[in-house]
Amino acid sequence: MKISRRQLLKTVSFSALVVGLAPRVAFSAPNALRSVRTGAQPGGKTRFVIETANRPSYTLSYGDKQLVVNLSNTNGRSDIIPKLASGTMIKRITQIQDGTTLKISAALSGAIDAIEKNQIMILEPNGDNDYRLVLDFASGTGRGIANTATTTGATTAKATKTESKPATTNKTQRIIVIDAGHGGKDPGCIGKGGTQEKTVVLSVAKKLKNKLEANGYKTYLTRSTDVYLKLGERAEFAEKKHADLFISLHANANPSRDMKGFSIYTLSEKASDEEAQKLADSENAADKIDVDGFEQFSKDIRVALSSLQQRAVAELSEEYANGCAKSMNRASIEQQRGPSVRHAPFAVLRSTVPGALIELGHLSNKSEEKLLKSDAHQNKLVDAIAKSVNSYDFDV
Repeated sequence: MKISRRQLLKTVSFSALVVGLAPRVAFSAPNALRSVRTGAQPGGKTRFVIETANRPSYTLSYGDKQLVVNLSNTNGRSDIIPKLASGTMIKRITQIQDGTTLKISAALSGAIDAIEKNQIMILEPNGDNDYRLVLDFASGTGRGIANTATTTGATTAKATKTESKPATTNKTQRIIVIDAGHGGKDPGCIGKGGTQEKTVVLSVAKKLKNKLEANGYKTYLTRSTDVYLKLGERAEFAEKKHADLFISLHANANPSRDMKGFSIYTLSEKASDEEAQKLADSENAADKIDVDGFEQFSKDIRVALSSLQQRAVAELSEEYANGCAKSMNRASIEQQRGPSVRHAPFAVLRSTVPGALIELGHLSNKSEEKLLKSDAHQNKLVDAIAKSVNSYDFDV
């Protein structure tokens, strides 16, 4: 069974890994049914939702006015009563336990075609919900199907839609936290023309929030007004919101007035270069990475857990940062001399949420200070960052 890095962060049993248990021990526990429900969707479609404790592995079988969902390695629950909404094709739902396979059979009011892959979704846990297998379909026999036709879960693309939205939206389950750096008594760097970093980044953050929400993401700002927040509070905010991505916005300054261009940073214990270390030192006082929630383990095990967790976060952050740099380059936004992505021990990035710190440009450069104040350039930056979020693979 292939385990993704994101699964490593969210679902791997860290204690099992530390004590050296084989993967089959940590991941062989059977899945469990949580709920079954239906709903009516626009266009006369029926929505069939099966909620399970873990990510489901499934196949679909079709009969005469029947749809069967076969969940492998899953235990049913006789006490679960399906919630049937009016106005759908599903008349009745029954459970059949066939060895380790749970068969959930839906009696339909008419025949249906094989459900297309883009109408099948597996939603990540969100709020009070666990994993949900969501099937959207309508009546029809235009293409026809054999009684034994099946669709396997292995070939179904992962999706991130909410159950309350039509099938045309696809990102509303992803949570993005946008952090406008500095604020309040901390103005950040100040350009020669008097432009304050805290003002520029808050303006860009608000524009980015609107853009991402228009694209279907759930977004939060660490601050929406001119207030001061400690670095740890910003990281903690992302943790509490269960963010999938954390984007911290800043504007740079350099002793050389000629220096300009954007740069992107991810968290590392060791800075990638002297300039990155100086920037990190100016943004925060570095402290030791540790992991909350594992106090019951010995110090040695906590160190191992911290390393494991941070390695996964670092890899995911690196992927986003590289994608963001490419998006900025494609938008013809000038890049600071040197590598597009650098690494340094930024306190604001110390969490289990993948993320990056984006220096939008240099306020110390006269021409770039003027650009960073303009709506046109801010919108250009926002468009590039939004595209990088759209292209980021949240499921790696």
